[in-house]
Amino acid sequence: MAITRPHDTYAHATPTDTTDPTDPTDTDVAVVGNGPIGAALSVLLAQRGLRVTVLERRPRPYLLPRATSFDGETARLLAATGIRAGLGRITEPATGYQWRTAAGRTLLDIAFSAQGRYGWPDANTMHQPALEELLAARAAELPGITVLRGHRVVGLHDDGRRVTLTSEAADGTAGTLSARWVVGCDGANSFVREHLDVPLTDLGFSYEWLLCDVELREPREFTPTNVQICDPARPTTLVGSGPGHRRWEFMRLPGESSAELNKEETAWRLLAPFGVTPDTARLLRSTTYIFRATWADAWRSGRVLLAGDAAHLMPPFAGQGMCSGIRDAANLAWKLDLTLRGLAGDAVLDSYAEERRQHVKESILSSVQLGRMICVTDPTAAEERDATVLAGRRGRTGPGSPEPAKPLSAGLLSGVSKAAGAVVPQGRVGAAGGTGLFDEVVGRGFVLLTTDEPRAALGEDRWSFLAALDTHVVRLLPSGTAADSGPVRIGATGVTEVTDVDGCYGAYLAEQGATALLVRPDYHVFGAANGPRETAALVDELRDLLGASTPTAAELRPAG
Repeated sequence: MAITRPHDTYAHATPTDTTDPTDPTDTDVAVVGNGPIGAALSVLLAQRGLRVTVLERRPRPYLLPRATSFDGETARLLAATGIRAGLGRITEPATGYQWRTAAGRTLLDIAFSAQGRYGWPDANTMHQPALEELLAARAAELPGITVLRGHRVVGLHDDGRRVTLTSEAADGTAGTLSARWVVGCDGANSFVREHLDVPLTDLGFSYEWLLCDVELREPREFTPTNVQICDPARPTTLVGSGPGHRRWEFMRLPGESSAELNKEETAWRLLAPFGVTPDTARLLRSTTYIFRATWADAWRSGRVLLAGDAAHLMPPFAGQGMCSGIRDAANLAWKLDLTLRGLAGDAVLDSYAEERRQHVKESILSSVQLGRMICVTDPTAAEERDATVLAGRRGRTGPGSPEPAKPLSAGLLSGVSKAAGAVVPQGRVGAAGGTGLFDEVVGRGFVLLTTDEPRAALGEDRWSFLAALDTHVVRLLPSGTAADSGPVRIGATGVTEVTDVDGCYGAYLAEQGATALLVRPDYHVFGAANGPRETAALVDELRDLLGASTPTAAELRPAG
């Protein structure tokens, strides 16, 4: 199949020195923390040809699970790191999510599809160490990444042109590293955040739960995969956590001792009613934890940024903690890339904080709302909750479906398009040589998808701008139309013709009243346009918002 560039890399993916020769640095981006967020960010940056150094305080990978699942949008973002082929091996699709009363009546019922809106299962259960292994293997394939394990960052100085990090190795040896940008992905107790003295907004909503991770000795089916038992005698969570693994969580009751709850014999006693015993399962871990609902009030300070748990923590009830961190990484990677390549002013990084902080706040507030309903231990209050929710369900038949991913509400988006901010769905398309999901057939990065003839919409300067961004220009043909034999190259940007196999994109364009979509590398729609004139204006709007000059058509035209 003819595609303009490899699926999971970019046209400029050979590591290059993007530093100012008069002010050299050791690396383009230093990432502090090598959990799933830091690892995903480093891969997304290195795929774009940037030099990345990761500093991780742990000398070895952490082998116990923390997160247990991710949604279909997050699966799509993880696939963009180049680990698509391995995701199916380490995950299992979840079939659904139910809330049940103590008596077993259904309060909430959501069915998950194995082929969701974004081309992946709506919900994917996983064993987190296996995900981190995939990301580590991918990082090892990329020459631009250096991972320094056993290096605890103990100092940080931003002089306005570069950031110097001081680290301490396990043997006490000190080292320094200079970077043009630093991203703190170093978790809830982030050194980077504390060093910057960034205040936190804390909603004051927290409870202690006993977390029990088990490995099942024999295959066993749980239907649905995820269940929340809203029993005031002991609110309890049951979730899948990847092939052969499962998690139970039990809320600590008022007056109950944390020390008593945190004993292994207590874990086995609470697991026994679910048929989980030492004969049927191996207990990987039992430990208490206290969830929090907080976010950092600032996500950028000069040349230093925050992502993942360093920037936000949320209750687990919506399953959006790690998902939100992966969204941070996907949002930040392409903006750092454009900034380092001089294709955007560094003010574009302010949009990262603007977009992600508001998005995360909504997720945290939603998780808190769910938690307030779940963490009820007063029997009378629980009866009232159950009656209210059951009354609202009256007349419903069958389970509901998960809502689409939350759109961005502000930031680097078209100001005139109602579609701006939404996550574009993913369907199958056909091109010369085969059929597949859009991201795999077309490639990743900026996408201009249009039903019009692209040349009619854009002049050479706009082509040059799109080429500098490594944009995939795609003409959508109706289902059943034969696509051409491959892309027609225009400078560094090609035009790929694809057929709309599932009718996904035709339906989405019709819904927006548009003939074209300009989509960002994180799959959020920058804007939609109807007709060539509006499409040209949309491209101009993006160029203006990025705030940097781009090469002219003559500069991009190959010599000779």
